[in-house]
Amino acid sequence: MGYLLFVTLIQAFSFSLIGEYLAGHVDSYFAVLVRVVLAGLVFIPLTRWRSVEPAFMRGMLLIGALQFGVTYVCLYLSFRVLTVPEVLLFTILTPLHVTLIEDALNRRFNPWALVAALVAVAGAAVIRYDRINPDFFMGFLLLQLANFTYAAGQVLYKHLVARHPSDLPHYRRFGYFYLGALAVALPAFLLFGKQNFLPEAPLQWGVLVFLGLVSTALGLYWWNKGACLVNGGTLAVMNNLHVPVGLLINLLIWNQHEELGRLFLGGSVILMAVWISRLGIRRPLAAH
Repeated sequence: MGYLLFVTLIQAFSFSLIGEYLAGHVDSYFAVLVRVVLAGLVFIPLTRWRSVEPAFMRGMLLIGALQFGVTYVCLYLSFRVLTVPEVLLFTILTPLHVTLIEDALNRRFNPWALVAALVAVAGAAVIRYDRINPDFFMGFLLLQLANFTYAAGQVLYKHLVARHPSDLPHYRRFGYFYLGALAVALPAFLLFGKQNFLPEAPLQWGVLVFLGLVSTALGLYWWNKGACLVNGGTLAVMNNLHVPVGLLINLLIWNQHEELGRLFLGGSVILMAVWISRLGIRRPLAAH
């Protein structure tokens, strides 16, 4: 639990740092690439290359590509059309994606998850009902893809570690994660990056270094390690704890003039969607 709480605080600050200092000023693909390179420089020298099962290596490459590569490319792109509070609220749907993925892996079907998805869309519409446009919906869809790949990474990592136990510490096998992320981030920057939107101010470089070494290196490592130590219900709650903390930080420091009424109403509808998604989950009967 301690790992997850610490990462929650890091995430809460990170969203505002991205939205206030990088979005619209620094190329999104470059920012993602710098983060993964810095994190890789921390973990790859510590990685054990021998006596690690090839299946585990392949799994970690896939998880890194999903949970960081695809997730953070989509996240950074969403900041082009959404405010920081909107991004935070839309990430509250990660537990819904965790439920969908767990159901798929266990060959279950929960119709309530589909109802929850529709309710979540309604909640998003409430937040921007007078300014709904294709860009807004594109931002919402980008974040749902980010939520899905982030959730997939967590679920798959938990299953992978359980399937391939090892006496090695987690950090000795975590470097593969960042190689998988690099396999997405580097081609994305080479294909779509804009060289004229690289960081110029020292503050922008400082934010990137913090995001790379703290949020990405320590944050993702501790989050995945912590996810293996708690049950699914606790993980779902922790996935959403960064939302109120992040909103509080952003609204107090940067966005004092944000329309709180619609944020609260739309956020409540989205939160209800998360609750609806839990309705069809079967809980084990208590032992007598």
